[in-house]
Amino acid sequence: MLKKIIYKCLGVACLSLTVTACVTPSAVERTANTTVPARYNNSQDSTNTATILWKEYFTDSNLVALIDTALSNNQELNITLQEIAISRNEVRARKGEYLPTVGIRGAAGVDKVPRYTNIGALEATTEIKPGKEMPEPLPDYMLGAYASWEVDIWGKLHNAKRAAVSRYLSSVEGRNFMVTNLIAEIANSYFELLALDNQLAIVNQNIEIQSDALRIVKLQKEATKVTELAVRRFQAQVYSTQSLQYNILQQITETENRINFLLGRYPQPILRDNVAFETLVPATIQAGLPSQLLANRPDIKQAELELAASKLDVKAAKAQFYPSLGISAGIGYQAFNPSYLLRTPESLLYSLAGDLVAPLVNRNAIKATYSSASAKQIQAVYNYERTILNAYVEVANQLAKIQNLEISYDLKAKQVQALTQSIDISNYLFRSARADYMEVLLTQREALESKFELIETKKQQMNAVVNIYQALGGGWK
Repeated sequence: MLKKIIYKCLGVACLSLTVTACVTPSAVERTANTTVPARYNNSQDSTNTATILWKEYFTDSNLVALIDTALSNNQELNITLQEIAISRNEVRARKGEYLPTVGIRGAAGVDKVPRYTNIGALEATTEIKPGKEMPEPLPDYMLGAYASWEVDIWGKLHNAKRAAVSRYLSSVEGRNFMVTNLIAEIANSYFELLALDNQLAIVNQNIEIQSDALRIVKLQKEATKVTELAVRRFQAQVYSTQSLQYNILQQITETENRINFLLGRYPQPILRDNVAFETLVPATIQAGLPSQLLANRPDIKQAELELAASKLDVKAAKAQFYPSLGISAGIGYQAFNPSYLLRTPESLLYSLAGDLVAPLVNRNAIKATYSSASAKQIQAVYNYERTILNAYVEVANQLAKIQNLEISYDLKAKQVQALTQSIDISNYLFRSARADYMEVLLTQREALESKFELIETKKQQMNAVVNIYQALGGGWK
């Protein structure tokens, strides 16, 4: 009769575990769309500038030295390296969860049992050997080993470990993406510094030209050819240009300090060659095919790995609904006297047990975890698709920018040439009283602005060369 009751209880328990395992909420799944256009333009060339090493892509030795220093000393990059180490340790921790846990245990104690209890009465009548009673109080010594192991039937622990591996690889790609950003930021700041140096040189030249014009106006006033108004207007023009000079000097200081900060060092002069800035020729860019972005861009690979990790999280969360099997075992020696501790088999103890556990009644927490994992997986899909789309748009924008800036620079160069010639013409006409002083001032101002715009366009050209290299996924290899 007792056996029938036990069998019925076990049957009900197994049925409950089976029902619990089978009834799991359905997850909303979404597959990432990785389709990209076949080409950026009519070109079918698969040669990609992103495969060029950054030390070969940037030919300025001063810029190469700055980037090399930043890759060693930049604090944010070093912080990311520690995050990678943390992710690596997380993989080790997850791997250890599905391996057996083994430990050693030693214990010593003393126990006094009341005499007028069943255990106390039993000890009072028990003799260890003839004529030797059980000691009171009773010491207890134990030395043994124990082990426990959760059998990963449904792959919960293995999926959690694989998810940790994917996140570790994702952190590595995150570091690579940071490297590309750091290289681009330093290069853009360096070219900005060269542009400011050239703008400062143009301002100094214009100060000399305007000072000469002011001197001539003063002579003409003494000869009563012009009034004091002309002198004051020329003087104001010189002051305005001199003020612009100090504004540029401040921008140079801030740009140098920004580069030094990226290099992880305190402010100091930045070595550079600013003489040949206007003669810099943008590198020839080969964008390759859009599909290559999936392999070259670290942020796309990072998003892909995050998506893989989120899918594994869903599997691990789903396994929480299923029964878990645990095995525990122990072996050792226990005795009330150290001299008896290692006697076999009298002092030997061992145990072996298995338990099967599954959630039966309150599963709301598991359902919430599973639903959150599903939502994060869909979120990761959208993020992956958005990252691919953003990469393609960045490349398309930079390709168009390079082409348009090339035409714009040629036109502005012709404008500068015409206005530079007009300065000499206006000065000549002014000396011969055939032009008003306002024409001279206006010509000088327009020439200065056009030269500034030419330098700015050249800087934008060089920035576009840097940004397209970054957009294609170059720099981290």
